[in-house]
Amino acid sequence: MRSLTKQIGVDTRYLLIGLPVAVVGFCLLITGFAAGVGSVVVWVGLPILSVTLLMARTVADIERHWLPDVLGRPVARPRYPRAPEGAGAFRRLVNPLTNGQSWLDLVFGIVAFPFAILGFVFAVVWWAIAIAGLTYPLYGWILYNIPGNSGGLANLLNLPRLYFVDAGLNFVIGLVAAITLPFVLRLVALLKGGLARVLLTGVAELQERIDDLAEGRAAAVSAEATALRRLERDIHDGPQQRLVHLAMELSRAQREMVKNPGAAHSTLTDAILATRETLDELRALSRGIAPPILSDRGLAPALAALAGRCTVQVEIDVQTTERYPAALENTIYFVVAESLTNVAKHSRATLCTVTLVRTGDVLLLTIGDDGVGGAHVAKGHGLSGLADRLRAVDGELAVESPSGGPTLIVAEVPCG
Repeated sequence: MRSLTKQIGVDTRYLLIGLPVAVVGFCLLITGFAAGVGSVVVWVGLPILSVTLLMARTVADIERHWLPDVLGRPVARPRYPRAPEGAGAFRRLVNPLTNGQSWLDLVFGIVAFPFAILGFVFAVVWWAIAIAGLTYPLYGWILYNIPGNSGGLANLLNLPRLYFVDAGLNFVIGLVAAITLPFVLRLVALLKGGLARVLLTGVAELQERIDDLAEGRAAAVSAEATALRRLERDIHDGPQQRLVHLAMELSRAQREMVKNPGAAHSTLTDAILATRETLDELRALSRGIAPPILSDRGLAPALAALAGRCTVQVEIDVQTTERYPAALENTIYFVVAESLTNVAKHSRATLCTVTLVRTGDVLLLTIGDDGVGGAHVAKGHGLSGLADRLRAVDGELAVESPSGGPTLIVAEVPCG
């Protein structure tokens, strides 16, 4: 969290420097806009408006440069499309006119002017009152002893005309101004910064959100396609081959039933064994598909069942009994299932812990083991598919797995 002193400095700089920038920007933009609109009928106004919008973009970029410190978080910069390839000189010149954000920049450069004045006045007045009041006891006696002095604030308030009364009154006023200074500066800075955020980054933030949703959807489709291809390959290479072999064995047993009952009995025994192995393999593959226990009883029993099947000792701590949307529960289940599979195959761990807790509107899943480490979410590795699954539900995955271990996987999924 930013210190109070640093926040006061950021807000003061923003409000004081903002005024000269706003004055220059307002004068240039209002003049350019008026000249451009007035001469647009003779086509001269188009390039004038275009240049004006480019100046507005510069003013907006200066404001966007300050906003992260003022708002306490990053802001998105809009995309300004370039002219098409092969466009002529005139088309390139008027290209800014075709972008909506350029006009929003112009609007901000004009309407922000009174807010900049307001912010500058509040900053100067509050700082002046605080400094003058707190230091009044140091210089006030000089003013108090000037011939003809009426007694200062004490006299105006009909208080005794004594220096210590006047000095104390000024000091209290300065102290109140100093105490309220951070709150006044913050309020005015947020007022001006909020206007800038709406006009200068609102469209860009919306576009980023759309891009994130589209990317998450693409990641989900990719993850599902990868899972289906892997399941198809596993079924083809495993149970399907076993079933073909089983059908051949049963056919041979049928032929041998009359001629050689002993050989037929042996063949049937092998077929029964192959059937059990096939069932075991199908059960293993079915772990990649949401089980009935998840839809019927929820996450806690489903995760406990996963832990019971893992070859590594697993401690489960599910601190939420709520039911969540099916997509969210399936994602949590698959993340745990894949993580436990990786632990059993690669980690050489002796203990794994799985914790699921709800914190506000976020489900927090942590999976840790005492293995050899080395896990990461790079493309081509098992955990990358989990990251794609989580992004499909607006979740995030973080992995901390130094060489030599231990490994900690943290998944956050919004559930509000």
